[in-house]
Amino acid sequence: MPNSPRKMLLAASTGGHLHELVRQTEYLRPSDDSLWVTFESPQADSLLRGRRVMHVPYVRPRDYVGVARAIGRVHGAIRGERFDVAVSTGSAIALAVLPVARMSRIPATYIESVCRVDGPSMTGRVLAGLHAADLRTQHASWAGRRWHAQPSVLATYARRLRPLPDRPLRVFVTLGTIEGYRFDALVDQVLRSGLAGPETTWQLGFTDRDDLPGRVHGHLAPEEFARIALEADVVVTHAGVGTLLGMLELGIHPLLVVRRASRGEHVDDHQEQIADLVRELRVADAVEIDDLDAGTMVEAARWEIVDRVDEPALAGRAA
Repeated sequence: MPNSPRKMLLAASTGGHLHELVRQTEYLRPSDDSLWVTFESPQADSLLRGRRVMHVPYVRPRDYVGVARAIGRVHGAIRGERFDVAVSTGSAIALAVLPVARMSRIPATYIESVCRVDGPSMTGRVLAGLHAADLRTQHASWAGRRWHAQPSVLATYARRLRPLPDRPLRVFVTLGTIEGYRFDALVDQVLRSGLAGPETTWQLGFTDRDDLPGRVHGHLAPEEFARIALEADVVVTHAGVGTLLGMLELGIHPLLVVRRASRGEHVDDHQEQIADLVRELRVADAVEIDDLDAGTMVEAARWEIVDRVDEPALAGRAA
């Protein structure tokens, strides 16, 4: 790792990719004049407050026309400016930034998402084929000649038991901000559980519904999101890295539900890998849609998260 801060070009799609890159700065040590490239969103505004930011138009997964548009924006923005290194955690935005950086003689590094447990994503494979970046994985199990090991963003978290409240559980359901993909199956299962009621809060993103008890939101400001999550007894969410990291940083042990491409809920089934990973690390509960019920929600509510970096004395108390 660098001994002193370096001026970096840092690129990530909003959601889990951006959250991972922000958390990786502990190891990367970017200087204050580094430039962040991402999409405009409340999450980006919150995570990158006080940093130099350039917004590019939203690029959906595997949207190569959108990648081409972003390339022009990035090339024009960095022309004439000197950077020590360019770093991205994906997804498609990495294809717009890292090849441009290499062509501009800026050393480029791609850090594959922690959710890619078994091997690289499509973005990672494309960058490897183009020889457009040095390649890093957060899983030593598949590191090798081309892919070098990088510290995991999940490495310091652990869970510990907490008492359940002696009242009905307050439930927070949050489906993330991914555009174009609904998750009605999760909403329907929460309704079937019998735990949803007037005290339930829903943050639905693209999954608009008008048949739900409690308070319903499309999107929430980051501060409001954090307040509601902390007041809830259990947070039920999709198995997205961004939401997962946000919950862990708040000390919340979430219940993750896997989106499936076969139901039109995501571009592929990589959330299955996230589910397997959190089960192994024991930092969240993760289920397939048919296993989401009152029992799994109550079980998730029995735990909280500690960060062994911030609170080392608590590490030995984690289950």
